[in-house]
Amino acid sequence: MPTVTNPNILYVFADQWPAHVAGYAGNPDVQTPRIDAFAAESVNCRYAMANTPVCTPSRATLMTGLLPDRHGLFLNDAPLDPTLVSLGKHFAAAGYDTAYIGKWHMDGHGRSAFIPPDRQHGFGYWKALECTHDYNASRYYENGDPTPRTWPDYDAIAQTDDAISYLTERSRDRPFFMMMSWGPPHNPYHTAPERYKALYDPATLNVRPNVPEDHREATRRTLGGFYAHCSALDACFGRLLDALEELGLAGETIVVFTSDHGDHLGSHYLAEKQSPLEESLRVPFLVRWPGRLPVSVNDTVVSVLDVFPTLCGLSGTACPEGLQGRDFSRELAAGTAPPASDNFGFCAGYHLFGTWPHQHRNKPVPKHLHAREYRGIRTTRYTYCEDLNGPWLLFDNATDPCQLNNLIGNPAFEEHQKELAERLRSRMIEYGDAFSPGMEYVNQWGYDVDASGTIRVR
Repeated sequence: MPTVTNPNILYVFADQWPAHVAGYAGNPDVQTPRIDAFAAESVNCRYAMANTPVCTPSRATLMTGLLPDRHGLFLNDAPLDPTLVSLGKHFAAAGYDTAYIGKWHMDGHGRSAFIPPDRQHGFGYWKALECTHDYNASRYYENGDPTPRTWPDYDAIAQTDDAISYLTERSRDRPFFMMMSWGPPHNPYHTAPERYKALYDPATLNVRPNVPEDHREATRRTLGGFYAHCSALDACFGRLLDALEELGLAGETIVVFTSDHGDHLGSHYLAEKQSPLEESLRVPFLVRWPGRLPVSVNDTVVSVLDVFPTLCGLSGTACPEGLQGRDFSRELAAGTAPPASDNFGFCAGYHLFGTWPHQHRNKPVPKHLHAREYRGIRTTRYTYCEDLNGPWLLFDNATDPCQLNNLIGNPAFEEHQKELAERLRSRMIEYGDAFSPGMEYVNQWGYDVDASGTIRVR
């Protein structure tokens, strides 16, 4: 593939943005003009997914290139081992200026606690907080200063201002690797700036066919707020792209737009994430590198696990040993996907206590969707998952994109189920995954959890 020495990398990811929520993805309601225009200049990986669609596990897999049973963050609010290889450390060692702005959620010492430099994983410029969803009074810490500061007004706008200042003021002696981590559109859904909320009348919004009839009005209200966050972030993303252009950096910068996981947004009566269903699992993944990557729609099945080695491949930096993902930079450069028979992504669930949203809120969530530990694969066509008792979910996403018909045990799909089970078994052997009960992982890693499955922070 064509290479260039040390391209800049701007990795922009929102929290809890599903793949179908964008104009370029066919959503008729959400207004995302800058992201849509960016998609028209990029490689659109339309089968991108989170391996574990929960904040801390997904972010730790992104940062380390390891699955949760290897990095240990298989539930929220666990601490990432500061001795692990990470994206920040890797690019710093490769001669990059490294920067991280926004939500971190991998430190595990309290959501408002100071994260000292030895736990900032190689990022030289640091304006971050472990976790907050108070987007209009959002705190952060700067570099090694333990004094909390507050982003003015809506934090994503202020964080974008800061990122642009960094790009403008930094020396050009070295390339940069920047991660821009926005907290929205994660709930609360109705806290975006008023000018973006005014764009949406909930009564006019479409809902997915898998949102039950008696849940559609509530879902439309949720979508009005969610889409307002998305439109606010769209404007922020556009400003970042404009800054690269004005600074003469666009041609030498790889830009990625994605998310850590999706959001059910009322589908199947569910909210937020934590399932292997499409709304929770699949994320946008757009990659632009002008003149180096062809504008294309790419059907390679990719996952968060693959990001670290792929960024190494694109940047020409030596990939650290021991990463579990695969480098798909050649597929991006080729503009085509390998044969479908070789296309699968691995999704590993570590749900310990049956805590999918709405499960205990007097809503008739289908029995086959009740929470459990799971492992699964997502090919270009099928979703197949097993729980600790065996086969659990099988969906033909080509004919049933809203996953309303579980095909486990259907005689017509017996051979597909067998083949997918063999592929899953092969993946688990490849990764050395024992697929143990959740509490065994909790005990193995020495976590103290409460009844809801949340780690107690002392």
